[in-house]
Amino acid sequence: MPTTFIAPDGLQLSYTVWEGDGRHRRPVVLHHGFAADSQVNWVNPGVVDALVKAGFTVIALDARGHGASEKPHDPAAYGEDIMAADLTALFDELGLDEVCLAGYSMGAIVSLLVATRDRRVRCLAVGGVGAGIVDFGGVDARVINRSQIAEGLLAEDRSKVPSAARPFRRLARRAGADVEALAAVMHATPHGPMRLTNLSAATLILAGESDELATQPERLAAGIAGARLVRVPGNHMEAVAHPAFAAALVDFFAYSDTGETRLPISSPA
Repeated sequence: MPTTFIAPDGLQLSYTVWEGDGRHRRPVVLHHGFAADSQVNWVNPGVVDALVKAGFTVIALDARGHGASEKPHDPAAYGEDIMAADLTALFDELGLDEVCLAGYSMGAIVSLLVATRDRRVRCLAVGGVGAGIVDFGGVDARVINRSQIAEGLLAEDRSKVPSAARPFRRLARRAGADVEALAAVMHATPHGPMRLTNLSAATLILAGESDELATQPERLAAGIAGARLVRVPGNHMEAVAHPAFAAALVDFFAYSDTGETRLPISSPA
């Protein structure tokens, strides 16, 4: 059952908790991607179910502007730094001392920011990102034009939607999203360069083999001390739903907790 808490700026945000069986001391916190929500990004593809079956307590946040959280239409209410503060506030709200954190796409950027600042993040998994983090500190600007995404979300004439915006428009409709709020997210000031050298958490990078937003993930892995890289089938919208994604996530977090692993997790070349 979703629960709410108050973010540092007074916004009401929604999160859901699924209790594990006590095998693992650290809960897994999930942060979804842009235009999705916890249900679409984590529940429907079976990620939550896989983690809970493995014994983890799972906590999934609906980011501001998404899902059941409040959705202001002012770009000043958004940005990865603000969303990172929301995650930290959630840790505080729940009294969490140690967490495993996983983020996808927008959620990966937010999760990386949190992990560089908050030592409570002991293990981190990010998907849907690659060299864009290294070169731009966030979404790969060579692939995504934020203004075009906002324009495509708001367009009344489908024929005028830029091709890059179409997958996000379809995703927003699937999630029943507030497109004006999502456009505001895209108009927010993006985060600048990220200090990956500040990241001390054990880190896994999950990249779809044909994900246009996660190109050259080995460059991202090389920038994070001890990071591991696993490639899974699929493009940006498909990779998170592939069974290999959830399997690698479960295996990595279980390894961080017990030292046992099944999947071949390799260092970047």
